[in-house]
Amino acid sequence: MGVVVPFDSEDSGGENAFSALRELVADEMARTNDFILNRMQSHVRMIPDLAGHLIKSGGKRLRPMLTLAAIRMCGYHGEDNVRLAASVEFLHTATLLHDDVVDESGLRRGLSTANAIWGNQASVLVGDFLLSRAFQLMVEIGSLRILEILSSAAGVIVEGEVLQLERASDIATTEDTYLRIITAKTATLFAAACQTAAVIAGRPAIEEEALESYGKNLGIAFQLVDDALDYAARQASFGKTVGDDFREGKITLPVVLSFRRGNDIERAFWRRVMLDGQQEADDLAKALALMQRHGALTDTIERARHYGDMARDALAIFPDSIEKTCLVGIVDFCISRAH
Repeated sequence: MGVVVPFDSEDSGGENAFSALRELVADEMARTNDFILNRMQSHVRMIPDLAGHLIKSGGKRLRPMLTLAAIRMCGYHGEDNVRLAASVEFLHTATLLHDDVVDESGLRRGLSTANAIWGNQASVLVGDFLLSRAFQLMVEIGSLRILEILSSAAGVIVEGEVLQLERASDIATTEDTYLRIITAKTATLFAAACQTAAVIAGRPAIEEEALESYGKNLGIAFQLVDDALDYAARQASFGKTVGDDFREGKITLPVVLSFRRGNDIERAFWRRVMLDGQQEADDLAKALALMQRHGALTDTIERARHYGDMARDALAIFPDSIEKTCLVGIVDFCISRAH
């Protein structure tokens, strides 16, 4: 079990910010959730059963909520906001199904993963089904620009997955390579979810670029915190098993920093557990101790704060509004998850 490491964030402020965002888009999200449940139906029973298991497992739906809030901020009043938000969530859900297969994860948000219940083949195929649904919705919206952004994002996400697989257990991974991976895997969809809000509202390019920057930097901050939480979180409140990244030999920033700052003996430890895959019962505790000794976890969160600041700055061109306040506040929520 991980140890909770305080990072001096304003935890209650972050939770309040998330609650404010959820309340802001509550009506649109209710319609989006109904729309998602309707569009994931199939005469092949396993498809809605498996997809529904993940969709109903208690995720926060942060990405579609960001889409809906950004759409409101951009002044859109049409009927395709739900389709766009649902498309974003289908893309995200498909990547989760595929991720759990690649990572051989057994738990997500405290529940058995779909691949643990139905097997890898079914999870991959249902993930493909959800991707097809996402693209159907993009076509229904009728915007080639939105189709371009989201289809490009889907390709970049896969490239990030392959790059991470290529660098799996590579203890020599640099921080730059790590950032390339998380930008592709995580931040790309955050960016697309926000950028397409400006497109659907017909806003100028400068606003489209600003929302893309906001989403990308928010996504990087989100993943940096997530990677720190793998070593320093309460199991019950974390979206996967604490220590999964360690057991899978996944090279994240806390490992990169600890390895580079360590002495020869410590580096030999990291090579054994991450490169050779020879892990003993107390090695996770040793890894956490090394991270604390070298400030790897606190520095990871400091980097997250840096990207969070850039996300806030990206929204400066928009006039003050309740939607902007919620989007700025959600940066605090992402960082405060470190508690």
